[in-house]
Amino acid sequence: MVDAPRFRIGVIGGTGMYEVQEGSNHEGGGQSRTIGGKEVAFLPRHGIGHYLPPHMILYKQNIEKLAGMGVERIISTTAVGSLRADYKPGDFVITDQFINMTHGRDDTFFHEKVVHVSTAFPYCEEMRGIAVDSARKLGYDFHERGTVVVVNGPRFSTNAESKVFRGMGADTINMTQYPEVALAKEKAMCYLNISIVTDYDSGVEGKKEGPVSYEEVEKTFKRSLDKLEILLSEIIKKTDDRRKCGCSGSLDSAVKV
Repeated sequence: MVDAPRFRIGVIGGTGMYEVQEGSNHEGGGQSRTIGGKEVAFLPRHGIGHYLPPHMILYKQNIEKLAGMGVERIISTTAVGSLRADYKPGDFVITDQFINMTHGRDDTFFHEKVVHVSTAFPYCEEMRGIAVDSARKLGYDFHERGTVVVVNGPRFSTNAESKVFRGMGADTINMTQYPEVALAKEKAMCYLNISIVTDYDSGVEGKKEGPVSYEEVEKTFKRSLDKLEILLSEIIKKTDDRRKCGCSGSLDSAVKV
């Protein structure tokens, strides 16, 4: 039996990115794609055809699959709603913090023993630096930091919830970054998130008070796909083996009981 290819970098594609062009299937269900001159593992978060809603995504299986393919560094792409007037539709956000408001999701690999992994800084700072430098070089409208509040979905927020989330200090809102980022930390993997702002969430001061529509989200994301592909290419070209970040030691510093 021929061994399945091993990858250092994996890309998890969100809304609008589940069509894998020129991809190839490998043993174990993984797919590959050449980005930035490197072959990377590609995983469509919602499944090809976008059939899995946020609360039904197999987050643990996805991270386990990438880890089994040898992936050390994950680049995640997501659509987010804006909770601030200055985070405009079409802007990119290099997320650095999350607030978890989901419920009922299996969010740890540790059920047989007690392991407390720190998520004080959940997103890889080395890769965030590469992403910021790349977005700046390309002249994109982007935000080098952003706190995302992750909700269960599949419904969008009420006006009241949106205002509460903004009061908590969140800049954007999303349904899929958690537990993905925390599970990657438990596997000692680097995790970078590139978000595209697709809409203003309901309840943002100075902006519309009406409801968010999925059609609006999808249209804005698709308009930004070409730019996202270029940004991913730049990031992947600059991403080498891990040297400066501490992600590989996340379990070494965990509190184990």
